[in-house]
Amino acid sequence: MTDAIRSGPLADLTIIDCTMALAGPFGTGLLADLGANVIKVEPPAGDAFRPLPPFPPDYGHAARGSEAGVDYGAPFAGVNRNKRSIRLDLKSAADRDILLELCAKADAIVENMRAGVMDKLGLGYETIAERNPRIVYGAVRGFGDPRTGDSPYSAWPCLDVAAQSFGGVVNANGELSNVAIADIYPGTLLALGLVSAVYNAKQTGQGQFFDVAMYDAMLAMLQTNVAAYGFSGTAHADGPRRRVLVPFGLFPTSDGRVAIAAPQPNHWEALCTAMDRADLLTDERTRSNGRRVRNPEFTEAQIAAWTSQFSKAEIVQKLGGRVPVGPANNMADIFADPHTAAREMIQRFQLPGDNPEAAVAGNPIKFSATPTGFYQAPPQLGEHTEAILAEFGLSRSEPNDAEESS
Repeated sequence: MTDAIRSGPLADLTIIDCTMALAGPFGTGLLADLGANVIKVEPPAGDAFRPLPPFPPDYGHAARGSEAGVDYGAPFAGVNRNKRSIRLDLKSAADRDILLELCAKADAIVENMRAGVMDKLGLGYETIAERNPRIVYGAVRGFGDPRTGDSPYSAWPCLDVAAQSFGGVVNANGELSNVAIADIYPGTLLALGLVSAVYNAKQTGQGQFFDVAMYDAMLAMLQTNVAAYGFSGTAHADGPRRRVLVPFGLFPTSDGRVAIAAPQPNHWEALCTAMDRADLLTDERTRSNGRRVRNPEFTEAQIAAWTSQFSKAEIVQKLGGRVPVGPANNMADIFADPHTAAREMIQRFQLPGDNPEAAVAGNPIKFSATPTGFYQAPPQLGEHTEAILAEFGLSRSEPNDAEESS
Protein backbone atom coordinates (compact mmCIF):
# COMPACT_ATOMS: atom_id res chain seq x y z
CA MET A 1 0.00 0.00 0.00
CA THR A 2 1.11 3.63 -0.51
CA ASP A 3 1.28 6.36 2.10
CA ALA A 4 -1.10 9.29 1.73
CA ILE A 5 1.50 12.06 1.74
CA ARG A 6 5.04 12.77 0.65
CA SER A 7 7.35 12.60 3.64
CA GLY A 8 11.04 12.35 4.47
CA PRO A 9 13.96 14.69 5.19
CA LEU A 10 14.02 16.14 1.65
CA ALA A 11 10.35 17.11 1.54
CA ASP A 12 11.21 20.78 0.89
CA LEU A 13 13.24 20.06 -2.26
CA THR A 14 11.93 20.22 -5.83
CA ILE A 15 13.95 18.35 -8.43
CA ILE A 16 13.40 18.45 -12.19
CA ASP A 17 14.31 14.98 -13.41
CA CYS A 18 15.23 14.75 -17.09
CA THR A 19 16.94 11.38 -16.68
CA MET A 20 15.91 8.18 -18.43
CA ALA A 21 16.84 4.47 -18.41
CA LEU A 22 18.51 3.35 -15.16
CA ALA A 23 21.48 5.30 -13.75
CA GLY A 24 19.83 8.72 -13.46
CA PRO A 25 16.35 7.47 -12.50
CA PHE A 26 17.84 5.26 -9.78
CA GLY A 27 19.51 8.30 -8.22
CA THR A 28 16.45 10.52 -8.46
CA GLY A 29 14.37 7.59 -7.22
CA LEU A 30 16.42 7.57 -4.03
CA LEU A 31 15.76 11.30 -3.65
CA ALA A 32 12.05 10.80 -4.25
CA ASP A 33 11.99 8.07 -1.62
CA LEU A 34 13.62 10.54 0.78
CA GLY A 35 10.72 12.92 0.24
CA ALA A 36 11.87 15.20 -2.59
CA ASN A 37 9.25 16.48 -5.03
CA VAL A 38 10.67 14.81 -8.14
CA ILE A 39 9.09 15.90 -11.42
CA LYS A 40 9.98 13.43 -14.16
CA VAL A 41 10.22 15.14 -17.55
CA GLU A 42 9.56 12.66 -20.35
CA PRO A 43 9.69 13.04 -24.14
CA PRO A 44 6.52 12.43 -26.17
CA ALA A 45 7.29 8.71 -26.50
CA GLY A 46 8.25 8.40 -22.83
CA ASP A 47 11.27 7.01 -21.03
CA ALA A 48 12.72 4.11 -23.05
CA PHE A 49 12.56 2.00 -19.86
CA ARG A 50 8.74 2.02 -19.91
CA PRO A 51 8.32 -0.82 -22.46
CA LEU A 52 10.73 -3.26 -20.80
CA PRO A 53 9.26 -6.51 -19.39
CA PRO A 54 7.92 -8.08 -17.27
CA PHE A 55 4.55 -6.38 -17.67
CA PRO A 56 1.27 -6.33 -15.71
CA PRO A 57 -1.62 -8.23 -17.36
CA ASP A 58 -3.22 -5.23 -19.09
CA TYR A 59 -0.01 -3.51 -20.24
CA GLY A 60 -0.96 -4.00 -23.89
CA HIS A 61 -4.13 -1.94 -23.51
CA ALA A 62 -2.24 1.06 -22.17
CA ALA A 63 0.50 0.69 -24.75
CA ARG A 64 -2.15 0.91 -27.49
CA GLY A 65 -3.44 4.19 -26.10
CA SER A 66 -6.33 2.98 -23.98
CA GLU A 67 -7.00 5.05 -20.88
CA ALA A 68 -7.23 1.84 -18.86
CA GLY A 69 -4.26 -0.20 -17.83
CA VAL A 70 -0.60 0.44 -17.13
CA ASP A 71 1.91 1.79 -19.65
CA TYR A 72 5.10 0.53 -17.98
CA GLY A 73 6.84 -2.67 -16.98
CA ALA A 74 8.62 -3.69 -13.81
CA PRO A 75 12.08 -2.15 -14.56
CA PHE A 76 10.51 1.31 -14.95
CA ALA A 77 8.39 0.88 -11.83
CA GLY A 78 11.38 -0.06 -9.70
CA VAL A 79 13.15 3.29 -10.14
CA ASN A 80 10.29 5.72 -10.80
CA ARG A 81 7.92 5.27 -7.88
CA ASN A 82 7.22 8.41 -5.82
CA LYS A 83 7.67 10.60 -8.93
CA ARG A 84 5.22 12.55 -11.07
CA SER A 85 5.45 12.62 -14.87
CA ILE A 86 5.16 15.63 -17.16
CA ARG A 87 5.37 15.16 -20.91
CA LEU A 88 7.53 17.72 -22.71
CA ASP A 89 9.10 17.74 -26.16
CA LEU A 90 12.41 19.53 -25.62
CA LYS A 91 12.76 19.94 -29.39
CA SER A 92 9.81 22.32 -29.15
CA ALA A 93 10.57 25.96 -28.24
CA ALA A 94 7.36 26.21 -26.20
CA ASP A 95 8.20 23.15 -24.16
CA ARG A 96 11.79 24.27 -23.66
CA ASP A 97 10.37 27.48 -22.19
CA ILE A 98 8.21 25.41 -19.86
CA LEU A 99 11.24 23.49 -18.66
CA LEU A 100 13.10 26.74 -18.00
CA GLU A 101 10.14 28.02 -15.99
CA LEU A 102 10.10 24.82 -13.94
CA CYS A 103 13.82 25.19 -13.27
CA ALA A 104 13.37 28.81 -12.21
CA LYS A 105 11.46 27.59 -9.14
CA ALA A 106 13.31 24.32 -8.51
CA ASP A 107 16.25 23.42 -6.30
CA ALA A 108 17.90 21.12 -8.84
CA ILE A 109 17.76 19.65 -12.32
CA VAL A 110 19.28 16.30 -13.27
CA GLU A 111 19.93 14.71 -16.66
CA ASN A 112 21.93 11.80 -18.07
CA MET A 113 22.27 12.68 -21.73
CA ARG A 114 25.54 12.70 -23.60
CA ALA A 115 27.76 15.73 -22.97
CA GLY A 116 26.59 18.72 -24.99
CA VAL A 117 23.06 17.52 -25.82
CA MET A 118 21.29 19.84 -23.36
CA ASP A 119 23.60 22.70 -24.33
CA LYS A 120 22.58 22.35 -27.99
CA LEU A 121 18.94 22.51 -26.91
CA GLY A 122 19.60 25.78 -25.11
CA LEU A 123 19.11 24.07 -21.74
CA GLY A 124 22.67 23.81 -20.45
CA TYR A 125 23.71 24.73 -16.93
CA GLU A 126 24.77 28.27 -17.77
CA THR A 127 21.43 29.08 -19.42
CA ILE A 128 19.39 27.65 -16.55
CA ALA A 129 21.61 29.30 -13.91
CA GLU A 130 20.96 32.72 -15.48
CA ARG A 131 17.32 32.34 -14.44
CA ASN A 132 18.02 30.62 -11.14
CA PRO A 133 21.54 31.16 -9.73
CA ARG A 134 20.73 28.89 -6.76
CA ILE A 135 19.96 25.85 -8.87
CA VAL A 136 22.07 22.71 -8.73
CA TYR A 137 22.57 20.99 -12.08
CA GLY A 138 23.56 17.33 -11.83
CA ALA A 139 24.52 14.96 -14.63
CA VAL A 140 25.39 11.29 -14.98
CA ARG A 141 27.48 10.57 -18.04
CA GLY A 142 29.62 7.69 -19.19
CA PHE A 143 32.85 9.68 -19.08
CA GLY A 144 31.90 12.92 -17.37
CA ASP A 145 31.38 16.45 -18.61
CA PRO A 146 34.00 18.87 -19.96
CA ARG A 147 33.00 21.35 -17.23
CA THR A 148 34.61 19.14 -14.59
CA GLY A 149 37.31 17.39 -16.64
CA ASP A 150 37.36 16.83 -20.39
CA SER A 151 37.87 13.12 -21.02
CA PRO A 152 38.97 12.00 -24.50
CA TYR A 153 35.83 9.82 -24.38
CA SER A 154 33.41 12.52 -23.20
CA ALA A 155 31.36 12.46 -26.42
CA TRP A 156 31.10 8.66 -26.47
CA PRO A 157 27.87 6.86 -25.60
CA CYS A 158 28.14 4.53 -22.63
CA LEU A 159 26.06 1.77 -21.08
CA ASP A 160 26.60 -0.39 -18.01
CA VAL A 161 28.71 -3.11 -19.64
CA ALA A 162 31.13 -0.59 -21.18
CA ALA A 163 31.61 1.24 -17.86
CA GLN A 164 32.15 -2.05 -15.99
CA SER A 165 34.85 -2.92 -18.50
CA PHE A 166 36.54 0.49 -18.64
CA GLY A 167 36.47 0.87 -14.85
CA GLY A 168 38.15 -2.43 -13.97
CA VAL A 169 35.16 -4.35 -12.61
CA VAL A 170 35.29 -7.01 -15.31
CA ASN A 171 38.99 -7.56 -14.66
CA ALA A 172 38.41 -7.71 -10.89
CA ASN A 173 35.50 -10.16 -11.14
CA GLY A 174 36.66 -12.11 -14.16
CA GLU A 175 33.37 -11.37 -15.92
CA LEU A 176 30.55 -8.85 -16.20
CA SER A 177 28.31 -8.43 -13.18
CA ASN A 178 24.72 -9.47 -13.89
CA VAL A 179 23.64 -6.58 -11.68
CA ALA A 180 23.89 -3.23 -13.48
CA ILE A 181 26.36 -1.85 -10.98
CA ALA A 182 27.75 0.72 -13.44
CA ASP A 183 24.26 2.26 -13.44
CA ILE A 184 23.21 1.70 -9.83
CA TYR A 185 26.36 2.98 -8.12
CA PRO A 186 26.75 6.15 -10.25
CA GLY A 187 23.05 6.83 -9.58
CA THR A 188 23.68 6.51 -5.86
CA LEU A 189 26.61 8.92 -6.07
CA LEU A 190 24.40 11.30 -8.05
CA ALA A 191 21.96 11.44 -5.15
CA LEU A 192 24.79 12.07 -2.67
CA GLY A 193 26.30 14.77 -4.86
CA LEU A 194 22.95 16.49 -5.29
CA VAL A 195 22.10 16.76 -1.60
CA SER A 196 25.66 17.97 -0.92
CA ALA A 197 25.44 20.68 -3.59
CA VAL A 198 21.95 21.74 -2.49
CA TYR A 199 23.19 22.02 1.09
CA ASN A 200 26.00 24.27 -0.12
CA ALA A 201 23.58 26.34 -2.21
CA LYS A 202 21.37 26.90 0.81
CA GLN A 203 24.41 28.13 2.77
CA THR A 204 25.89 30.34 0.04
CA GLY A 205 22.98 31.24 -2.22
CA GLN A 206 24.95 29.92 -5.18
CA GLY A 207 24.21 26.74 -7.10
CA GLN A 208 26.66 24.81 -9.26
CA PHE A 209 27.13 22.11 -11.85
CA PHE A 210 28.32 18.65 -10.87
CA ASP A 211 28.57 15.32 -12.63
CA VAL A 212 29.23 11.66 -11.97
CA ALA A 213 31.05 9.67 -14.66
CA MET A 214 30.14 5.98 -14.78
CA TYR A 215 33.81 5.14 -15.39
CA ASP A 216 34.85 7.18 -12.33
CA ALA A 217 32.22 5.54 -10.14
CA MET A 218 33.59 2.10 -10.96
CA LEU A 219 37.06 3.23 -9.91
CA ALA A 220 35.67 4.59 -6.64
CA MET A 221 33.96 1.26 -6.01
CA LEU A 222 37.29 -0.52 -6.55
CA GLN A 223 39.15 1.62 -4.01
CA THR A 224 41.03 -1.33 -2.50
CA ASN A 225 42.10 -2.57 -5.93
CA VAL A 226 43.30 0.89 -6.94
CA ALA A 227 45.22 1.27 -3.68
CA ALA A 228 46.75 -2.21 -3.99
CA TYR A 229 48.12 -1.38 -7.43
CA GLY A 230 49.11 2.11 -6.29
CA PHE A 231 51.16 0.64 -3.45
CA SER A 232 52.63 -2.38 -5.22
CA GLY A 233 52.58 -1.56 -8.92
CA THR A 234 51.33 -5.08 -9.51
CA ALA A 235 48.02 -5.91 -11.17
CA HIS A 236 46.05 -8.91 -9.97
CA ALA A 237 43.27 -10.10 -12.25
CA ASP A 238 41.37 -11.83 -9.46
CA GLY A 239 41.22 -8.84 -7.10
CA PRO A 240 42.47 -8.55 -3.51
CA ARG A 241 39.83 -10.51 -1.61
CA ARG A 242 41.25 -13.98 -2.20
CA ARG A 243 44.77 -12.79 -1.43
CA VAL A 244 44.06 -11.22 1.96
CA LEU A 245 40.99 -12.91 3.52
CA VAL A 246 40.38 -16.66 3.88
CA PRO A 247 37.74 -17.98 4.24
CA PHE A 248 35.71 -15.31 2.54
CA GLY A 249 33.37 -16.68 -0.12
CA LEU A 250 30.68 -19.11 -1.22
CA PHE A 251 30.49 -22.76 -0.22
CA PRO A 252 28.21 -25.55 -1.49
CA THR A 253 25.21 -26.85 0.45
CA SER A 254 22.75 -29.64 -0.30
CA ASP A 255 20.31 -27.10 -1.80
CA GLY A 256 22.47 -24.24 -3.06
CA ARG A 257 25.29 -22.14 -1.70
CA VAL A 258 26.08 -20.17 1.45
CA ALA A 259 28.56 -17.36 2.08
CA ILE A 260 30.94 -17.70 5.01
CA ALA A 261 33.46 -15.08 6.13
CA ALA A 262 35.77 -16.06 8.99
CA PRO A 263 39.18 -14.42 8.56
CA GLN A 264 39.23 -13.04 12.12
CA PRO A 265 40.50 -15.31 14.93
CA ASN A 266 37.22 -15.30 16.90
CA HIS A 267 35.16 -16.12 13.80
CA TRP A 268 37.60 -18.82 12.68
CA GLU A 269 37.45 -20.43 16.11
CA ALA A 270 33.64 -20.35 16.09
CA LEU A 271 33.57 -21.90 12.61
CA CYS A 272 35.99 -24.67 13.55
CA THR A 273 33.93 -25.39 16.67
CA ALA A 274 30.74 -25.64 14.63
CA MET A 275 32.49 -27.99 12.20
CA ASP A 276 33.91 -30.03 15.10
CA ARG A 277 37.37 -29.44 13.61
CA ALA A 278 39.49 -28.22 16.52
CA ASP A 279 42.50 -29.54 14.63
CA LEU A 280 42.25 -26.66 12.15
CA LEU A 281 42.97 -24.20 14.97
CA THR A 282 46.50 -25.57 15.33
CA ASP A 283 47.18 -26.90 11.83
CA GLU A 284 50.15 -25.01 10.35
CA ARG A 285 48.14 -24.49 7.14
CA THR A 286 45.10 -22.92 8.79
CA ARG A 287 45.87 -21.59 12.26
CA SER A 288 46.03 -17.94 11.14
CA ASN A 289 44.56 -15.88 8.32
CA GLY A 290 48.02 -15.40 6.83
CA ARG A 291 48.58 -19.14 6.69
CA ARG A 292 45.12 -19.74 5.26
CA VAL A 293 45.84 -17.17 2.55
CA ARG A 294 48.87 -19.24 1.58
CA ASN A 295 46.78 -22.44 1.63
CA PRO A 296 43.34 -21.40 0.35
CA GLU A 297 42.52 -24.60 -1.56
CA PHE A 298 43.12 -26.80 1.47
CA THR A 299 41.21 -24.46 3.81
CA GLU A 300 38.18 -24.12 1.54
CA ALA A 301 38.08 -27.85 0.84
CA GLN A 302 37.70 -28.55 4.58
CA ILE A 303 34.83 -26.08 4.87
CA ALA A 304 33.12 -27.26 1.68
CA ALA A 305 33.22 -30.89 2.85
CA TRP A 306 31.27 -29.81 5.94
CA THR A 307 28.78 -27.38 4.37
CA SER A 308 27.83 -29.79 1.57
CA GLN A 309 26.29 -32.15 4.15
CA PHE A 310 23.63 -29.60 5.13
CA SER A 311 21.04 -27.26 3.63
CA LYS A 312 21.45 -23.48 3.48
CA ALA A 313 19.03 -23.07 6.38
CA GLU A 314 20.88 -25.62 8.48
CA ILE A 315 24.25 -23.91 7.94
CA VAL A 316 22.75 -20.53 8.79
CA GLN A 317 21.20 -22.02 11.95
CA LYS A 318 24.56 -23.46 12.99
CA LEU A 319 26.60 -20.30 12.34
CA GLY A 320 24.15 -17.40 12.56
CA GLY A 321 25.07 -14.88 15.25
CA ARG A 322 28.55 -16.35 15.68
CA VAL A 323 30.12 -16.29 12.22
CA PRO A 324 29.31 -13.92 9.33
CA VAL A 325 27.11 -16.13 7.15
CA GLY A 326 24.46 -15.64 4.50
CA PRO A 327 22.45 -17.97 2.29
CA ALA A 328 22.60 -17.31 -1.45
CA ASN A 329 18.94 -16.26 -1.52
CA ASN A 330 16.75 -16.09 -4.59
CA MET A 331 13.89 -13.62 -4.81
CA ALA A 332 11.36 -16.09 -3.40
CA ASP A 333 13.62 -16.51 -0.36
CA ILE A 334 13.97 -12.75 0.04
CA PHE A 335 10.24 -12.08 -0.20
CA ALA A 336 9.66 -14.69 2.54
CA ASP A 337 12.48 -13.54 4.83
CA PRO A 338 11.23 -11.93 8.09
CA HIS A 339 14.02 -9.33 7.79
CA THR A 340 12.47 -7.74 4.69
CA ALA A 341 9.09 -7.54 6.42
CA ALA A 342 10.55 -6.03 9.60
CA ARG A 343 12.51 -3.45 7.61
CA GLU A 344 9.69 -2.72 5.13
CA MET A 345 12.01 -3.53 2.25
CA ILE A 346 9.25 -5.03 0.08
CA GLN A 347 6.75 -2.29 -0.76
CA ARG A 348 3.46 -3.57 -2.16
CA PHE A 349 1.06 -1.34 -4.10
CA GLN A 350 -1.99 -1.57 -6.31
CA LEU A 351 -1.43 -0.95 -10.01
CA PRO A 352 -4.11 1.01 -11.84
CA GLY A 353 -6.63 -0.81 -13.98
CA ASP A 354 -7.56 -4.46 -13.66
CA ASN A 355 -4.22 -5.63 -12.31
CA PRO A 356 -3.05 -7.57 -9.27
CA GLU A 357 -0.98 -6.04 -6.50
CA ALA A 358 2.68 -5.42 -7.38
CA ALA A 359 5.81 -4.87 -5.31
CA VAL A 360 9.13 -3.02 -5.52
CA ALA A 361 12.11 -2.70 -3.19
CA GLY A 362 11.76 -0.27 -0.32
CA ASN A 363 14.22 2.48 0.57
CA PRO A 364 17.17 1.19 2.62
CA ILE A 365 17.80 4.54 4.36
CA LYS A 366 15.68 4.56 7.50
CA PHE A 367 15.04 7.67 9.63
CA SER A 368 13.62 7.85 13.15
CA ALA A 369 12.28 11.42 13.00
CA THR A 370 11.53 11.96 9.29
CA PRO A 371 10.37 8.54 8.05
CA THR A 372 10.29 7.86 4.35
CA GLY A 373 7.55 5.97 2.56
CA PHE A 374 6.06 4.75 -0.67
CA TYR A 375 3.39 7.38 -1.19
CA GLN A 376 2.80 7.27 -4.94
CA ALA A 377 2.74 4.55 -7.56
CA PRO A 378 5.01 4.88 -10.63
CA PRO A 379 3.44 7.41 -13.01
CA GLN A 380 1.76 6.84 -16.33
CA LEU A 381 3.38 8.82 -19.15
CA GLY A 382 2.43 12.48 -18.70
CA GLU A 383 -0.05 11.61 -15.96
CA HIS A 384 0.65 14.77 -13.97
CA THR A 385 1.33 17.24 -16.78
CA GLU A 386 -1.63 19.52 -16.16
CA ALA A 387 -1.32 19.40 -12.37
CA ILE A 388 2.38 20.31 -12.51
CA LEU A 389 1.80 23.16 -14.96
CA ALA A 390 -0.90 24.53 -12.68
CA GLU A 391 1.37 24.30 -9.62
CA PHE A 392 4.00 26.39 -11.39
CA GLY A 393 1.45 28.86 -12.74
CA LEU A 394 1.96 27.69 -16.32
CA SER A 395 -0.37 26.64 -19.09
CA ARG A 396 -0.33 25.58 -22.71
CA SER A 397 -2.43 27.68 -25.04
CA GLU A 398 -2.60 24.73 -27.43
CA PRO A 399 -0.98 21.27 -27.56
CA ASN A 400 2.37 20.94 -29.26
CA ASP A 401 2.68 19.03 -32.53
CA ALA A 402 4.29 16.00 -30.92
CA GLU A 403 1.36 15.55 -28.56
CA GLU A 404 -1.20 16.06 -31.32
CA SER A 405 0.40 13.29 -33.38
CA SER A 406 1.04 10.84 -30.54
